[in-house]
Amino acid sequence: MVNVMTEPPGTAEAAAGDAEPDQLRVLVVDDEPSLAELLGSVLRHEGWQVQTAADGTSAVRAAREFQPDAVVLDVTLPDFDGLEVLRRMRAVLPQVCVLFLTARDGVQDRINGITAGGDDYVTKPFSLEELLARLRGLVRRAGLTRLHRAGTRLTVGDLTMDEDAREVSRDGEPIELTATEFELLRFLMRNPRRVLSKAQILDRVWNYDFGGQAHVVELYISYLRKKIDAEREPLIHTVRGVGYVLKPAA
Repeated sequence: MVNVMTEPPGTAEAAAGDAEPDQLRVLVVDDEPSLAELLGSVLRHEGWQVQTAADGTSAVRAAREFQPDAVVLDVTLPDFDGLEVLRRMRAVLPQVCVLFLTARDGVQDRINGITAGGDDYVTKPFSLEELLARLRGLVRRAGLTRLHRAGTRLTVGDLTMDEDAREVSRDGEPIELTATEFELLRFLMRNPRRVLSKAQILDRVWNYDFGGQAHVVELYISYLRKKIDAEREPLIHTVRGVGYVLKPAA
């Protein structure tokens, strides 16, 4: 059980300056003070460096100054919505991990959040354990763990991925990917010529299956195709009724 402690104003900002250099940084954006305080306390207990914001304007400013590794972002905010906040954040932090937090659970709401660049989606009411698990999954997928790991270079045809540097290129041309796009491509590249089902991809890349919403996989495969295969011989192929496979161009 997590002990929640109330902190005086300014504690989060003071902690930011005194944080250990290997702490991961998370920005919590929610206009409910009690919820933001709860999440901040729990995340600090987990070893994260935390800042909070109660509206879109302060969230965008905090993103520029705090440079978070991940953001827990409420969709409904008093000035402008979380989708607009994300758009402005991406302008300065293109690869930041974003976990949407919202009371809306419709399929279209999920699609809107993912299309806007969100990496995961939690609906209210939620369990703290679920939120923490999803956030840890985002950080792991983004390769943000501070623990040392041996990196490898993956190559499929003229497509190359440097896992340590988190760099991708095709025929020598750099390709910019979001954290989730990178992890999806890495899974495909680690299994060249192997047909992977949507269920396998959901389990490996997202851990949680978005309630079985396979369209999330379809959406991100389309994103990768636009970046990897645009005006080139395709590497990503659909095996109808089965899944997807990455293989060198013939």
